[in-house]
Amino acid sequence: MRVPSLPQVRLPLATLLAAACLAAPVQDAARAADGPAGHDRALRQQLQDLTTAPDGPPGAIAVLKRGSRTEVYRAGVAETGSDRPIKVTDHMRIASTAKAYSGAAALRLVDSGDLRLNDTIGKVLPRLPHAWHRVTLRQLLNHTSGLPDFSAAPEFLALVTENPRRQFNSRRLLDFVADEPLAFRPGSRYAYSNSDNIAVALMAEAVTDRRYEDLLDELVYRPLELRGTSLPQGYRMPEPYMHGYDVTAQNPPEDVSEVLGTSGVWASGGIISTPKDMTAFIRAYAGGKLISDRTRRQQLTWVDGASEPAGPGKNKAGLALFRYTTRCGVVYGHTGNFPGYTQLIAATPDGERSLTVSLTTQVNKSTKPELLERLRTVEENFVCALLRKP
Repeated sequence: MRVPSLPQVRLPLATLLAAACLAAPVQDAARAADGPAGHDRALRQQLQDLTTAPDGPPGAIAVLKRGSRTEVYRAGVAETGSDRPIKVTDHMRIASTAKAYSGAAALRLVDSGDLRLNDTIGKVLPRLPHAWHRVTLRQLLNHTSGLPDFSAAPEFLALVTENPRRQFNSRRLLDFVADEPLAFRPGSRYAYSNSDNIAVALMAEAVTDRRYEDLLDELVYRPLELRGTSLPQGYRMPEPYMHGYDVTAQNPPEDVSEVLGTSGVWASGGIISTPKDMTAFIRAYAGGKLISDRTRRQQLTWVDGASEPAGPGKNKAGLALFRYTTRCGVVYGHTGNFPGYTQLIAATPDGERSLTVSLTTQVNKSTKPELLERLRTVEENFVCALLRKP
């Protein structure tokens, strides 16, 4: 999820934090196998080049997994002013990749018969505005709903700016846009909206009479043994964590890891996880292990549309999943950005090969368009490394 107004506001700190990209990128000695040295060096250098860019992240980590073989690439540090490298068990805000988790929960409820892809807001959530009642679960999951984006509402932005740690009622976030009509006829075109996944979570709660957080635990975390993954309401980060930063070329990086509470993003981007857990999740999710073949065929019906920020190669949107067609082949996944963090999770359609890339600053087309294009190139190169034959 992107909160548009915050990256431009540098919050005051008692002391300025100095940028420190001190650690050279290394492979994880305990778990990673050696690969072709020249190719690996090139990937490491590309990741390091991102961290040494004027507006680049203080730290970055990429995890490639082929079968049981794991390669970990790291650059920079987990916290400025230290020499601590990022670890695969460090916590981080996973931003809009959390939308894939809400998609996983919803599609599992489709399999169980609790929900149908053609169920409408009017049927499941009749308290929501009548103008939205024709929108279906399918349209929410592939961002063709036309729901106005609550995170861009002036009142919401004003409240977040006034108090970034404000405690919102997560289940009332759509109230910020309740007086707005749909942006377009449902299903007629694609437009990425953080409101979509709030409505997905509310639908899941309505048909099960259970909290969304408990549904995530039952349907996603426990089956995949995601022990480092949670959806908190507050602003605290669990230890250990990779610190997220607001970075500009003119100033030292400013730690924004715990500046924002997550009650105001909830199902659209509030999950905290680790590179290790995200690897396990995307292998199962992109590989179709969590849902039936029948539901998966529906999930993999593609429309024109890119994730936010755009992922590597050419992007197409499915149901809470994106297809990234690169020069080397296709992977399925999701991206995300949040103040302090940028994420990519991707895997091959069989789930046997996966890639996660995590940066400790926010990169998107509005805040850092040039760095985003560099990042997409690096991500595509990592995808090519993932897909190459042994």
